[in-house]
Amino acid sequence: MSEELDWVALSGKRAKGKRPDYFEDPALDRLYSTVFALVAEVSALRDRQDTVERLLDVNGTVSREDIESYAPTREAGEERGLATRAYVARVMRGFQQAAEAIESDDQPIGEIAERLKRE
Repeated sequence: MSEELDWVALSGKRAKGKRPDYFEDPALDRLYSTVFALVAEVSALRDRQDTVERLLDVNGTVSREDIESYAPTREAGEERGLATRAYVARVMRGFQQAAEAIESDDQPIGEIAERLKRE
């Protein structure tokens, strides 16, 4: 017989070792960690909402058991995959633009404006 998992206790567990630092300010690391945890939760909610909508389309009603046992078709899975990629792209757009600005030879408009003010 399996024991019930205490998800609240498990969510508070710490990984072994020191947490990696990516930014000079540890508050930024915590902020990004929180934001990406929320992004993951929203993604899961989007999939669950898609499940509810698809079940309502087919059955006209939905139960918790229907939701928990739902397995998307290949087509539904592909649609979800596209939607998830688009969602992640929107979330990561600022990071992507910053990376592209670093890689390009073009100066960001803010730097150009500051230089023009000084001249």
